[in-house]
Amino acid sequence: MVALQTLIDGLILGGVFSLAAVGFSLIFGVLGIVNLTHGIFVVAGAYIALLLWSGLGLDPLVGIPVIMVVLFATGYVYQRTIIQWATERATVVASLLVTFGVALVMRNILQLIFSSDIRSISPSYSFVSFSLGDLRIDAVRVAGLTTSLVLLTVLTLFLSRTSFGRMIRATAQQPLAAGLSGINVPHVYGLTFALGAAFAGASGAVIGIVAPFSPATEAIWTLNAFVVVVLGGVGSPAGALLGGLLLGVINTMTAQYIGPSFTNATMFLVLVLMLLVRPQGLMGNAFGESR
Repeated sequence: MVALQTLIDGLILGGVFSLAAVGFSLIFGVLGIVNLTHGIFVVAGAYIALLLWSGLGLDPLVGIPVIMVVLFATGYVYQRTIIQWATERATVVASLLVTFGVALVMRNILQLIFSSDIRSISPSYSFVSFSLGDLRIDAVRVAGLTTSLVLLTVLTLFLSRTSFGRMIRATAQQPLAAGLSGINVPHVYGLTFALGAAFAGASGAVIGIVAPFSPATEAIWTLNAFVVVVLGGVGSPAGALLGGLLLGVINTMTAQYIGPSFTNATMFLVLVLMLLVRPQGLMGNAFGESR
């Protein structure tokens, strides 16, 4: 029964990991950029949710549309200015250094505004739980998992059923051909980055109700997103979901049967093994067929 409880906890945690990583996966798959400011967008979403909850009494999950709009606009401006300037004047490696520097700056700005104290959001259902026999599931975790699955489904349908989703896929697979077909490639890059930032912010609202956060945790969420992408594959919400679920189960199983201090070591071991055995991830590169 302990193993089943641990497995369920891991799957619920993995759903949150999936939502937190899907924006990173999308940006990496379309722009080819390792966005080291990804965790900043996640933590910023958590802090905006905290402000909406403490100031207006708005439930963090209800406030997700507001958070996504704010970070969508921020992400678009960020990509069309700093990141685009870096990639145009140098190489993609330059964007890696730039995003790393911006992440450090933004972490310190968040610390100045909100302090380095660990925060959490406790809506009215924070201490409600459900029991199924000997199994116990917290209401906030169920709400977080449900929200994650709904948003991942929406993103999947958006990428596969809308004209803009088709433009994103076309730009990712053949940017030159997409440009010759009349697609404004820089604009699509900006909107794709903005979409990734919006989903990162949405995950921050979910994370705020299920786990404590502070400005320093941005590095953890960037690292988790990278591991999820390596496990699941690039550019696919399904790949992010699979990678996130695997990472969640690995974390909870390691904490339960080996020790909480070994979760990072186990995660890196799995990461190395995956890079050696199947570097494209379990689902492969969703945009790689036509490159």
